[in-house]
Amino acid sequence: MPEPVPVVDLQGVRPSLVQLTHFIYGLHAIAVLVGVTSAATIAGGFVFGLPSLCAVFLNYLKRGDVTGTWLETHFRWQIRTFWFTLLWLVVYGLLVITIIGIPVAWVVIVILGCWVAYRVFRGWAALFGVRPVG
Repeated sequence: MPEPVPVVDLQGVRPSLVQLTHFIYGLHAIAVLVGVTSAATIAGGFVFGLPSLCAVFLNYLKRGDVTGTWLETHFRWQIRTFWFTLLWLVVYGLLVITIIGIPVAWVVIVILGCWVAYRVFRGWAALFGVRPVG
């Protein structure tokens, strides 16, 4: 006789919202993958790539549905990752237009790419563990 499948306690959150959050992390992960495998940087692919833009749009669209739940931390995590990445891309752009700042800009873009990948995969791992992130 097969063993019963354990039911995961979603702590009062609708399963469809958890699935949506997985989908959003998947979109962000695709943007990171595009940045790794193309001429774009990870950060550039993350901020300007269509998958990530759609993901942030969904974050803002559905943010009210997760207010007061553990998923709220994931939405905040994803939105902040997007906006901080954009901010640091502006810093990178300002550095790269100066001759003196170019070496620093290269360091910034590499660290930023690693940070973005870390944020996406750490957040997604927390979601798989059915726990808040942050």
